[in-house]
Amino acid sequence: MKIKPCIESDIPDLILVARQSYNEHYLHLWYDAGTWYLENNFTHQQFSEELTDTNAALFLIFNEHTPVGFLKLNIDKSYENFSDAEALELERIYFIKSASNLGLGKATISFVKDYAKQKSKSIIWLKAMDSAPSVEFYKKQGFTIHSDYTLPYTQMKVELRGMYVMVKEI
Repeated sequence: MKIKPCIESDIPDLILVARQSYNEHYLHLWYDAGTWYLENNFTHQQFSEELTDTNAALFLIFNEHTPVGFLKLNIDKSYENFSDAEALELERIYFIKSASNLGLGKATISFVKDYAKQKSKSIIWLKAMDSAPSVEFYKKQGFTIHSDYTLPYTQMKVELRGMYVMVKEI
């Protein structure tokens, strides 16, 4: 496994991995089969903007030489009583289905933890779908459920908008 910081020339791979993983895991959440979400989040323009954001860090995750996932971190992102200087948000961690159960998720969380330590953070926080198996995965990685959150997207099925905010102290 290799985790590589993204640059502008990586955007086509980011789009492919993001769309494939989203199509394989999340289309059931949407009335429009995810069309609105994909068109607003996984485009060349959106990734280009994220790459110029000095507070964002995007990474491609490779298994051997094939991109199989991506990661987006918000480096200084406060959460409740934790300031920007103390908290790092793991905004996205997506893998294509064929990369499941290979230990890549666990290795990626370890990478995020090391990254957070390098940035002198005391917590990592994220939002996870409350109905998703990823909640159990995050618990095994030392995250705890801290609060609930409801996504505001009207295009999303109401009963599937629930999220947990999960926190890991480091």
